[in-house]
Amino acid sequence: MIRPDLSLPIPETITSAHFIGIGGSGMSGLAKMFLDAGIRVSGSDRADSDSLRALAAAGATVHVGHDAAHLGDADTVIHTGAIWPENPEFVTAKHRGLHVIHRSQALHWLIGGRRLVSVAGAHGKTSSTGMLVTALQALGADPSFVNGGVIEQLGVSSGTGADALFVIEADESDGTFLLYDTSIALITNVDPDHLDFFGSEQAFYDAFVRFGDAASEAVVISSDDPGAQRVRAGLSHRTVITFGRAADADLRIDDIVTTGGASATLIYGGESARMQLAVPGAHNAINAGGIVAVLLTLGYGLTAAVRAVEGFAGTVRRLELHGEARGVHVYDDYSHHPTEVRAALEAMRGVAGSGRLIAIQQPHTYSRTQHMFREFAAVLEELADHTVMLDVYGAREDPVPGVTGELVSGAFADQANVHYVPDWQEAADYTARIAREGDCVVTLGCGNVYQIIPQVLDSLRRPVED
Repeated sequence: MIRPDLSLPIPETITSAHFIGIGGSGMSGLAKMFLDAGIRVSGSDRADSDSLRALAAAGATVHVGHDAAHLGDADTVIHTGAIWPENPEFVTAKHRGLHVIHRSQALHWLIGGRRLVSVAGAHGKTSSTGMLVTALQALGADPSFVNGGVIEQLGVSSGTGADALFVIEADESDGTFLLYDTSIALITNVDPDHLDFFGSEQAFYDAFVRFGDAASEAVVISSDDPGAQRVRAGLSHRTVITFGRAADADLRIDDIVTTGGASATLIYGGESARMQLAVPGAHNAINAGGIVAVLLTLGYGLTAAVRAVEGFAGTVRRLELHGEARGVHVYDDYSHHPTEVRAALEAMRGVAGSGRLIAIQQPHTYSRTQHMFREFAAVLEELADHTVMLDVYGAREDPVPGVTGELVSGAFADQANVHYVPDWQEAADYTARIAREGDCVVTLGCGNVYQIIPQVLDSLRRPVED
């Protein structure tokens, strides 16, 4: 992993940009916006993907695998923190003296001087960003946007709009959300994570305080989340709008119903409006409250804002239905923190109804698994009827001895509620054997766990063994 060096100068002009790791959801969206701006784009990634093919069709030069020759005539090289320092393209670009900048700096350059809404938080920021973008479009606006995931009804994670408004998902994991010149800051919640970068919980909270206070117009922040309350206490900003279930919230969310798509009543300034979402889960009703508060700050009325968020159809890899076989519905969710897993499973309870809920969990990163394995086990055992535990997806980290999926499964109080299966085909076959008509299966994790879904569906379609 490469820690972003935000002190490096950002070039005034970029004519030809090369993206290392161009296939990721955030990087591919950014690359497409560079193409929209008339900039020559090339890039590489370790594996082929739909994103690479779409960028190639749009005019980018893309490569599978990393090689110094792929740099071509690029004057600027853009990278994520997920690449290794030995990456040959990164090393060669540094040796040649090219501008080498982090993706957040490239986004900062692209935003320019436009009015910026930055959506930050430990959880829910991708869905919230997608909800804000689609709501603004429903209200007749045409913002530019960069999200961390594909917005379901748009089929893209980024877009170039005609308005002077820009909406982004601002990533706190490496501190880069502090780089942007934010006008309106939305803080969904603050749950300490990424302590390998921040070093301490206090440093994590302090970063969110700086993020909020730097906003030039307003801060919109949860009234309910304990971490957000701690950040709120540290803010010195003159304009802070709170949202949530708390009685003293500026925008109050009441009477949440989670059967099917979530619904709630939103109350602001003596006015109220009933909201019916297409997406499930109390967490999405809370997310919608935050978006309505942002829309109010932008000058829209309560009823118009509520109607606008109702059209949001979700984001890819957020409680996404992938298929059904033998009466068993199979979903995928990006959840990779105990708080997110809780929100996803609570939402799935409203979807599953009387059916059972079977979770297929892939722990993400060795450091998070080592730090939070007990919390993962507790929430999975509480909310899933059964858990199929895979091995850890290491991402950018080297393996840690003893830190495997078995560490999480071993923390279950009742071992009958969990089955550790490191082999994916065995895990798919096991899931199919225990699932019955009316059940819901959901894969959980931000690694490649969604790739097991075709195996699960295939196993479900095979005749049941006695």
